[in-house]
Amino acid sequence: MDLKQLAYFVRVAELGSFTRASIALDIAQPALSRQVRLLEVELHQNLLVRNGRGVTLTEAGSVLLEHSRGVLHQIERLREELSRVRGALSGRVALGMPPSLSKRVAVPVTRAFRQRLPEAALSIIEGLSVTMQESLVSGRLDIALVYNATPSPDVDLIPLLDEALYLIQRSDDPAAGEPITLKDLARQPLVIPSRPNSIRMLVETELGKLGLHPEITLEIDGVPTILDLVADGAGRAVLTRNAVLTAATPSLFATRPIVSPQLQSRLSLALSSRRPSTGTQRAMLNLLEELIPQLLTTR
Repeated sequence: MDLKQLAYFVRVAELGSFTRASIALDIAQPALSRQVRLLEVELHQNLLVRNGRGVTLTEAGSVLLEHSRGVLHQIERLREELSRVRGALSGRVALGMPPSLSKRVAVPVTRAFRQRLPEAALSIIEGLSVTMQESLVSGRLDIALVYNATPSPDVDLIPLLDEALYLIQRSDDPAAGEPITLKDLARQPLVIPSRPNSIRMLVETELGKLGLHPEITLEIDGVPTILDLVADGAGRAVLTRNAVLTAATPSLFATRPIVSPQLQSRLSLALSSRRPSTGTQRAMLNLLEELIPQLLTTR
Protein backbone atom coordinates (compact mmCIF):
# COMPACT_ATOMS: atom_id res chain seq x y z
CA MET A 1 0.00 0.00 0.00
CA ASP A 2 1.43 3.37 -1.07
CA LEU A 3 1.88 5.81 1.82
CA LYS A 4 1.44 8.74 -0.52
CA GLN A 5 -1.91 7.38 -1.62
CA LEU A 6 -2.94 6.98 2.02
CA ALA A 7 -1.96 10.58 2.75
CA TYR A 8 -3.93 11.81 -0.27
CA PHE A 9 -6.97 9.77 0.76
CA VAL A 10 -6.88 11.13 4.32
CA ARG A 11 -6.73 14.72 3.12
CA VAL A 12 -9.65 14.23 0.70
CA ALA A 13 -11.69 12.52 3.42
CA GLU A 14 -10.98 15.21 6.00
CA LEU A 15 -11.74 18.08 3.64
CA GLY A 16 -14.69 16.34 2.02
CA SER A 17 -13.69 17.50 -1.44
CA PHE A 18 -11.18 16.62 -4.15
CA THR A 19 -11.04 20.30 -5.11
CA ARG A 20 -10.14 21.52 -1.62
CA ALA A 21 -7.70 18.64 -1.12
CA SER A 22 -5.93 19.34 -4.42
CA ILE A 23 -5.40 22.95 -3.34
CA ALA A 24 -4.15 21.92 0.12
CA LEU A 25 -1.80 19.30 -1.34
CA ASP A 26 -0.74 21.45 -4.30
CA ILE A 27 -1.48 18.66 -6.76
CA ALA A 28 -3.69 18.68 -9.87
CA GLN A 29 -7.17 17.35 -9.16
CA PRO A 30 -7.11 14.68 -11.94
CA ALA A 31 -3.83 13.31 -10.56
CA LEU A 32 -5.24 13.28 -7.03
CA SER A 33 -8.39 11.47 -8.17
CA ARG A 34 -6.28 8.92 -10.02
CA GLN A 35 -4.16 8.15 -6.94
CA VAL A 36 -7.23 7.64 -4.73
CA ARG A 37 -8.84 5.47 -7.39
CA LEU A 38 -5.70 3.30 -7.57
CA LEU A 39 -5.97 2.82 -3.82
CA GLU A 40 -9.61 1.73 -4.20
CA VAL A 41 -8.63 -0.73 -6.95
CA GLU A 42 -5.86 -2.21 -4.80
CA LEU A 43 -8.20 -2.65 -1.83
CA HIS A 44 -11.15 -3.83 -3.96
CA GLN A 45 -13.36 -1.36 -2.09
CA ASN A 46 -15.14 1.88 -2.85
CA LEU A 47 -13.83 4.32 -0.25
CA LEU A 48 -15.61 7.52 -1.24
CA VAL A 49 -19.00 8.42 -2.65
CA ARG A 50 -18.67 11.28 -5.10
CA ASN A 51 -21.55 13.77 -5.34
CA GLY A 52 -22.16 17.33 -6.47
CA ARG A 53 -21.24 18.74 -3.05
CA GLY A 54 -18.00 16.80 -2.64
CA VAL A 55 -17.37 13.34 -1.21
CA THR A 56 -18.57 11.23 1.70
CA LEU A 57 -16.98 8.13 3.18
CA THR A 58 -18.29 4.64 2.65
CA GLU A 59 -18.14 2.21 5.56
CA ALA A 60 -14.86 0.87 4.18
CA GLY A 61 -13.59 4.44 3.79
CA SER A 62 -14.36 5.20 7.45
CA VAL A 63 -12.40 2.14 8.56
CA LEU A 64 -9.45 3.04 6.35
CA LEU A 65 -9.47 6.65 7.51
CA GLU A 66 -9.22 5.63 11.16
CA HIS A 67 -6.31 3.28 10.52
CA SER A 68 -4.56 5.52 7.99
CA ARG A 69 -4.27 8.35 10.50
CA GLY A 70 -2.52 6.00 12.88
CA VAL A 71 -0.20 4.64 10.18
CA LEU A 72 0.80 8.11 8.97
CA HIS A 73 1.28 9.25 12.54
CA GLN A 74 3.63 6.36 13.22
CA ILE A 75 5.64 7.11 10.06
CA GLU A 76 6.06 10.68 11.24
CA ARG A 77 7.22 9.42 14.63
CA LEU A 78 9.73 7.13 12.92
CA ARG A 79 11.17 10.09 11.03
CA GLU A 80 11.45 12.00 14.31
CA GLU A 81 13.22 9.14 16.05
CA LEU A 82 15.69 8.80 13.19
CA SER A 83 16.39 12.53 13.40
CA ARG A 84 17.03 12.07 17.12
CA VAL A 85 19.68 9.48 16.29
CA ARG A 86 21.57 12.09 14.33
CA GLY A 87 21.28 14.52 17.24
CA ALA A 88 18.41 16.77 16.16
CA LEU A 89 14.88 17.12 17.52
CA SER A 90 12.68 17.60 14.49
CA GLY A 91 9.28 16.47 13.26
CA ARG A 92 5.85 17.87 14.01
CA VAL A 93 3.94 18.21 17.27
CA ALA A 94 0.15 18.59 17.11
CA LEU A 95 -0.99 20.42 20.25
CA GLY A 96 -4.63 20.86 21.22
CA MET A 97 -6.02 23.45 23.62
CA PRO A 98 -9.37 25.05 24.48
CA PRO A 99 -10.04 28.36 22.67
CA SER A 100 -10.17 30.36 25.93
CA LEU A 101 -6.75 29.05 26.91
CA SER A 102 -5.29 29.43 23.42
CA LYS A 103 -5.97 33.16 23.46
CA ARG A 104 -3.76 33.54 26.53
CA VAL A 105 -0.93 31.05 25.95
CA ALA A 106 -0.66 30.24 22.22
CA VAL A 107 1.74 33.07 21.37
CA PRO A 108 4.23 32.56 24.26
CA VAL A 109 4.10 28.77 23.79
CA THR A 110 4.86 29.13 20.07
CA ARG A 111 7.69 31.55 20.79
CA ALA A 112 9.26 29.20 23.34
CA PHE A 113 8.82 26.21 21.01
CA ARG A 114 10.69 27.96 18.20
CA GLN A 115 13.53 28.87 20.53
CA ARG A 116 13.88 25.44 22.09
CA LEU A 117 13.06 23.23 19.08
CA PRO A 118 14.08 25.22 15.99
CA GLU A 119 14.07 22.20 13.66
CA ALA A 120 10.60 21.01 14.70
CA ALA A 121 7.16 22.14 13.53
CA LEU A 122 4.18 22.97 15.73
CA SER A 123 0.50 22.97 14.91
CA ILE A 124 -2.10 24.20 17.42
CA ILE A 125 -5.67 22.94 17.15
CA GLU A 126 -8.44 24.44 19.27
CA GLY A 127 -11.29 22.31 20.58
CA LEU A 128 -13.33 21.12 23.53
CA SER A 129 -11.53 19.02 26.11
CA VAL A 130 -13.73 15.97 25.43
CA THR A 131 -13.16 16.20 21.68
CA MET A 132 -9.40 16.59 22.13
CA GLN A 133 -9.20 13.43 24.22
CA GLU A 134 -10.82 11.56 21.33
CA SER A 135 -8.31 13.14 18.92
CA LEU A 136 -5.43 11.89 21.06
CA VAL A 137 -6.74 8.35 20.77
CA SER A 138 -7.25 8.61 16.99
CA GLY A 139 -3.77 10.09 16.47
CA ARG A 140 -4.83 13.54 15.25
CA LEU A 141 -3.23 15.14 18.32
CA ASP A 142 0.01 14.36 20.12
CA ILE A 143 -0.55 16.45 23.24
CA ALA A 144 -3.56 18.34 24.57
CA LEU A 145 -4.23 20.83 27.35
CA VAL A 146 -7.55 19.75 28.82
CA TYR A 147 -9.79 20.85 31.68
CA ASN A 148 -11.40 18.40 34.11
CA ALA A 149 -10.47 15.39 32.01
CA THR A 150 -12.26 12.12 32.65
CA PRO A 151 -9.77 9.32 33.45
CA SER A 152 -9.38 6.87 30.58
CA PRO A 153 -7.14 3.85 29.92
CA ASP A 154 -6.38 5.38 26.51
CA VAL A 155 -5.09 8.73 27.81
CA ASP A 156 -2.37 9.62 30.31
CA LEU A 157 -2.93 12.79 32.33
CA ILE A 158 -0.32 15.06 33.90
CA PRO A 159 -1.97 17.63 36.23
CA LEU A 160 -0.60 21.14 35.77
CA LEU A 161 -2.62 23.37 38.07
CA ASP A 162 -6.03 23.96 39.62
CA GLU A 163 -7.76 27.22 38.74
CA ALA A 164 -10.50 28.62 40.95
CA LEU A 165 -13.80 29.33 39.25
CA TYR A 166 -15.62 32.61 39.83
CA LEU A 167 -19.07 34.00 39.25
CA ILE A 168 -18.54 36.67 36.60
CA GLN A 169 -20.92 39.62 36.56
CA ARG A 170 -20.95 43.24 35.52
CA SER A 171 -18.78 45.45 37.69
CA ASP A 172 -21.74 47.73 38.43
CA ASP A 173 -23.97 44.87 39.68
CA PRO A 174 -24.79 44.57 43.40
CA ALA A 175 -22.45 42.48 45.54
CA ALA A 176 -19.64 42.82 43.01
CA GLY A 177 -16.54 41.13 44.36
CA GLU A 178 -18.28 39.51 47.35
CA PRO A 179 -18.01 35.72 47.78
CA ILE A 180 -21.03 33.62 46.82
CA THR A 181 -21.83 30.15 48.12
CA LEU A 182 -22.35 27.25 45.76
CA LYS A 183 -25.93 26.97 47.03
CA ASP A 184 -26.64 30.60 46.11
CA LEU A 185 -25.03 30.06 42.72
CA ALA A 186 -28.04 27.90 41.80
CA ARG A 187 -30.22 31.05 41.88
CA GLN A 188 -28.02 33.04 39.49
CA PRO A 189 -29.11 33.39 35.84
CA LEU A 190 -26.20 31.80 33.99
CA VAL A 191 -24.89 32.22 30.47
CA ILE A 192 -23.02 28.95 30.12
CA PRO A 193 -21.64 26.62 27.42
CA SER A 194 -23.61 23.58 26.31
CA ARG A 195 -22.67 20.04 27.31
CA PRO A 196 -20.07 18.48 27.29
CA ASN A 197 -18.11 21.65 28.14
CA SER A 198 -15.96 20.88 31.20
CA ILE A 199 -17.08 23.88 33.27
CA ARG A 200 -20.75 23.20 32.49
CA MET A 201 -20.36 19.59 33.58
CA LEU A 202 -18.51 20.59 36.76
CA VAL A 203 -21.17 23.14 37.77
CA GLU A 204 -23.98 20.67 37.19
CA THR A 205 -22.18 17.87 39.05
CA GLU A 206 -21.34 19.96 42.13
CA LEU A 207 -24.81 21.50 42.34
CA GLY A 208 -26.29 18.04 41.87
CA LYS A 209 -24.49 16.90 45.03
CA LEU A 210 -26.58 19.51 46.87
CA GLY A 211 -29.77 18.43 45.12
CA LEU A 212 -29.78 21.62 43.03
CA HIS A 213 -29.73 22.59 39.37
CA PRO A 214 -28.23 25.67 37.69
CA GLU A 215 -30.57 28.34 36.38
CA ILE A 216 -29.50 28.53 32.74
CA THR A 217 -30.56 31.63 30.82
CA LEU A 218 -28.54 31.04 27.65
CA GLU A 219 -26.31 28.29 26.28
CA ILE A 220 -23.40 29.81 24.36
CA ASP A 221 -20.24 28.01 23.23
CA GLY A 222 -17.47 30.59 23.27
CA VAL A 223 -15.97 32.59 26.12
CA PRO A 224 -15.78 35.94 24.24
CA THR A 225 -19.50 35.78 23.39
CA ILE A 226 -20.38 34.72 26.94
CA LEU A 227 -18.54 37.75 28.30
CA ASP A 228 -20.19 40.04 25.75
CA LEU A 229 -23.59 38.82 26.92
CA VAL A 230 -22.67 39.27 30.59
CA ALA A 231 -21.54 42.83 29.83
CA ASP A 232 -24.90 43.39 28.06
CA GLY A 233 -26.82 42.25 31.14
CA ALA A 234 -28.08 38.93 29.78
CA GLY A 235 -26.89 36.99 32.82
CA ARG A 236 -23.81 35.90 34.70
CA ALA A 237 -21.10 33.34 33.99
CA VAL A 238 -18.88 30.81 35.73
CA LEU A 239 -15.32 31.13 34.46
CA THR A 240 -11.72 31.32 35.60
CA ARG A 241 -10.14 34.69 36.31
CA ASN A 242 -7.80 34.09 33.37
CA ALA A 243 -10.79 33.93 31.04
CA VAL A 244 -11.78 37.44 32.11
CA LEU A 245 -8.24 38.71 31.60
CA THR A 246 -8.52 37.84 27.90
CA ALA A 247 -11.58 40.10 27.48
CA ALA A 248 -11.19 43.31 25.50
CA THR A 249 -12.17 45.34 28.58
CA PRO A 250 -11.67 43.32 31.80
CA SER A 251 -12.72 46.30 33.92
CA LEU A 252 -16.33 45.74 32.80
CA PHE A 253 -16.50 42.63 34.97
CA ALA A 254 -16.43 41.73 38.64
CA THR A 255 -15.25 38.30 39.81
CA ARG A 256 -16.97 36.79 42.84
CA PRO A 257 -15.25 33.82 44.52
CA ILE A 258 -17.43 30.70 44.78
CA VAL A 259 -17.18 29.20 48.28
CA SER A 260 -18.65 26.46 50.47
CA PRO A 261 -17.28 24.63 48.61
CA GLN A 262 -14.87 26.30 46.23
CA LEU A 263 -15.16 25.27 42.61
CA GLN A 264 -11.88 24.50 40.86
CA SER A 265 -11.12 23.60 37.28
CA ARG A 266 -8.12 21.27 36.84
CA LEU A 267 -5.88 21.83 33.84
CA SER A 268 -3.89 18.78 32.73
CA LEU A 269 -1.60 17.72 29.95
CA ALA A 270 -3.02 14.73 28.10
CA LEU A 271 -1.32 12.30 25.74
CA SER A 272 -2.14 8.91 24.31
CA SER A 273 -1.21 5.94 26.47
CA ARG A 274 -1.29 3.71 23.40
CA ARG A 275 1.66 5.24 21.55
CA PRO A 276 5.18 5.99 22.81
CA SER A 277 6.21 9.65 22.77
CA THR A 278 9.01 10.77 20.51
CA GLY A 279 11.95 12.84 21.73
CA THR A 280 10.39 15.96 20.22
CA GLN A 281 7.09 15.34 21.98
CA ARG A 282 8.82 14.72 25.31
CA ALA A 283 10.71 17.99 24.89
CA MET A 284 7.38 19.73 24.21
CA LEU A 285 5.86 18.15 27.30
CA ASN A 286 8.73 19.48 29.41
CA LEU A 287 8.28 22.93 27.89
CA LEU A 288 4.56 22.96 28.65
CA GLU A 289 5.00 21.69 32.21
CA GLU A 290 7.43 24.54 32.82
CA LEU A 291 5.69 27.34 30.93
CA ILE A 292 1.92 26.93 31.36
CA PRO A 293 1.79 27.32 35.15
CA GLN A 294 3.96 30.43 34.86
CA LEU A 295 1.69 31.98 32.24
CA LEU A 296 -1.53 31.27 34.12
CA THR A 297 -0.36 32.34 37.56
CA THR A 298 1.17 35.60 36.37
CA ARG A 299 -1.21 38.55 36.64
